[in-house]
Amino acid sequence: MDKSLYLLLDKFLIFFHTFFILFNLFGWIWIRTRKLNLISLLTVAFCWLILGFWYGLGYCPLTDLHWHVKSIIGENDVPYSYIKYLVDYYFNTDSNPVVIDYLTAISLVGALMISIYLNFKKKTFSEFFKYSVKSQKNV
Repeated sequence: MDKSLYLLLDKFLIFFHTFFILFNLFGWIWIRTRKLNLISLLTVAFCWLILGFWYGLGYCPLTDLHWHVKSIIGENDVPYSYIKYLVDYYFNTDSNPVVIDYLTAISLVGALMISIYLNFKKKTFSEFFKYSVKSQKNV
């Protein structure tokens, strides 16, 4: 395949992977996307933990594919974490990988907890919000 096609694939993967991450973080907001969001989050957790047992904790096949494309186009100095790569890419910085890993894990667990709750307990986001505000007032 021509190198220019790999450059195009690289740009597509940056867009797609960013969209996928944002969907995982916020897909639970809309009722129509909640089930897909939960499936997506569980798939990510499976990859990070179960596949991560063999490939390293936090393993992502999409990141693996993207790093392969980047190596073909001559970019070999990429971090292990795709989130670190995105933060560095979008904000032109050299972020701390440990901080990024912790924030990433916390974000996944938080999104997964909200998604599970909304998929199995509450029907609307406003019900979730009202419950949260009510419980804060009772404290």
